[in-house]
Formats: sequence, C-alpha cells, structure tokens
Amino acid sequence: MLSVHTCPLATLGGKETGGMNVYVRDLSRELSRRGIVVDVFTRSQSPTIPRVGQGRLGELGRVIHIPAGPERPYNKNLVFDHLPEFVRRVQDFVMREKIEYDLIHSHYWLSGWAALDLRAAWRTPVVQMFHTLGEMKNRVAQTPAERESLRRIEVEGRIMRSADRLIAATPLEKAQMSWLYGADADQISVAPAGVDLNLFRPVPRAEAQVRIGAPDCGKMILFVGRIQPLKGIDTLMRAMKQVINQYPDLAGDLCVNIIGGDPNPDSELERVEFERLKQLCVDLGIGNLVTFLGAKDQDTLVYHYSAAEMVVVPSHYESFGMVALEAMACGTPVIGSDVGGLSFSIEDGFNGYLVPHQDPHALADKIALLLRRPRLREHLGTQAIRWAERYAWTYVADEILEVYRLVLQRRLRVVT
Repeated sequence: MLSVHTCPLATLGGKETGGMNVYVRDLSRELSRRGIVVDVFTRSQSPTIPRVGQGRLGELGRVIHIPAGPERPYNKNLVFDHLPEFVRRVQDFVMREKIEYDLIHSHYWLSGWAALDLRAAWRTPVVQMFHTLGEMKNRVAQTPAERESLRRIEVEGRIMRSADRLIAATPLEKAQMSWLYGADADQISVAPAGVDLNLFRPVPRAEAQVRIGAPDCGKMILFVGRIQPLKGIDTLMRAMKQVINQYPDLAGDLCVNIIGGDPNPDSELERVEFERLKQLCVDLGIGNLVTFLGAKDQDTLVYHYSAAEMVVVPSHYESFGMVALEAMACGTPVIGSDVGGLSFSIEDGFNGYLVPHQDPHALADKIALLLRRPRLREHLGTQAIRWAERYAWTYVADEILEVYRLVLQRRLRVVT
C-alpha cells in the first residue's frame, strides 16, 4: 500500500490526518489477520521515527517510512515535487529486501501518481482509491485558498485513465468520477469504508465521561474532524446559537466539544479557520459552550462518542464520512449534512438525521429535537449500532479482496 503524504499510525484530527489514515490502518490489519503480507509505504516526517515499524498493523503488516523531501510535516501539495525521490527510495528498499509484490493499493492522488511509476518498474497492477476528489472540493470551496490545484485535478484524471482498477466508497463517488473526470464506469468498483467494532462499541455514558475527564459536562454535542472550512464547523456554531435562543433553559446543561486540529497549526488555512471559529464563538455569545480539545488518539474516541448525546457532521463534502460510522457503532446518533458518503451512511430518521449543508436552521431543529427527546435519542442510538454492524471490516475486506482477485485474474490472463 502507498499512503505517501500521511502515516496510517498518526494521531487523528491533526494536520493531514483523518479517515484515510484509519482506512489504511484498519484494512491492513484485517488483511494481515487473513495471512496477507502488507507493507505500507509513507513519507517520513521525522528522522527519529524508526524506518520500519512492525506490530501495529498486525503480525504481517509493516509501516515503512521513506525519506523524501524535508523529514517533517510538510504541505501535501509540495510533496508532489518529491515523488520521484520517494519512488526511487521505495525501489531501493524493495531491492534490498528482495521483495516481489502481487499488487499495489494506492490511496489519494499523490500515492496514485507514485504507484504508476512503480507499476512501470515492477509490472505490478495498481488499485487506486482517492478518498476525496479535487473537483468536488473545488465545487464547494468558498475562498481561493480552499481550492485544489489544477495539477491535482489533471493528475487525478490521468490516474483514473491509467490505474488497473478504481475503488469508490459509494455509488455517488463512482458517478462523480465518471461525470467530472470521464472515468470508465466499468473500471470502478464500489466498496464502502469499514469500522472497527472491537474498538468502537457502546460504553456506559457515566463511565465514558469519567474516562475523558468530563463528568460534569452535562449534555455534550460532539464534532470530530479537521479544522477546515470544508468541515462546516461554523454551521454547527450558528445552529447552537439558535438552539440556545429558542430553548434558553438548555444553555446551562450544554457543551460543544470540537475534536481535531492543533491550537497552533502550521497550515495557514487551518490556522486562519481556527482563529475564525474562535472569534465566531465570541461574536455569537456561545464561547462558554464550546471547547476545542485538539487532536486525539483514536483509541480514546470511543469514550468521547459514548459520552456525547449526538455527533454532528456538518461538512460541505465527505467522500464517505467515517466519523459517522464510528459514532453509530458506539450507539450515538449522528446529524450530518446530506452530502456525499453521509447520504449513504446516515438513514434519515433511523440512525440519525440528514440536513441540508450550510443550513443552521435545519441543523438547530434536529439538535433541539434530540436534546429534548432523550428516548428518541436512545432509540436512534440502538438502531445505529445495528446499522454499523454491516460495515464491520470483516465484511468490507471481503469486498476489497474481490477487487484484488478481479485485478489479479485479469493480469494472469494478459500474461498467459
């Protein structure tokens, strides 16, 4: 596997870490459990990290940190210029280890570009996942700083025309690849992301509150994700202002916890967004309700999800939305924007609610509904647990392995 710009073992919610990290890590673990050897190559972001890490991806899984460009967190768009060095060093490592791979599974456009070079050298087929699409991000961008580069768009298109197989997380993403990039629909398989049901499980709320050190928080509303305009955190804040205005009796027993990001991010876009959100809290008069908790290790998220009354995912765009599934597996209902993968992972009125994106009025209505009707919240949470079970990695890995078999069978026919 290639995950060039971000390590699957990184703390979530920080710079360039999120659902893709979880996906690569958990799929690798499941494949390892099934006796499949998996090496994940990622760009080294610190000279102090061991070049080869073993154990955290299972007995047969390794993370291999490849120096390419500065060994520090780095603007992912600039990583493209260091891909030739990355590919060369991967080849050197593989030659020294005398490894032959059956298949390359690349994640994100940077990895896909590197994968095509490695395929040319090794004659190894490439399965590509994008996790987000540059064209879709540009369609919801509100400022020039949020727009993806023309280079990314062009490279994504070339990868779609060149990879041996593409995987989309939802039928909608498959359609977007065809509509926006002209990808051949017959070359695209659909397989959802998965959720680790051993990690994400219901924990009694009182216990969860003690574990996160917030036993007196009262009714917690939770957001988990990167601090970026795309995530729509401002919509959540405006909705909370409306909830308090409409139901002032709730104000004394509410808190909004924001997990993700860094109070001192080195990304200019994230730094500006962090400051904008803090000022928005002040302007709306809800600063006493909102706490920015920063990035959290995923092993602790189960307690945050379980302690929350609900999880809100107000994004403008999500290719899948793994936070929603994680919350549901913990028995916590989700209110999410009716966009992208959230439209598939949230069944409106069954495990949570879907609302139009950038609509604080609609979001406020659903937040207030769950706050004022605890039995409804519990009912949705119970159904959410059952819903999440269908996304267990054991099932999702079966679908991914079918894609691998398809690609390898085609390759065998070509060779013979």
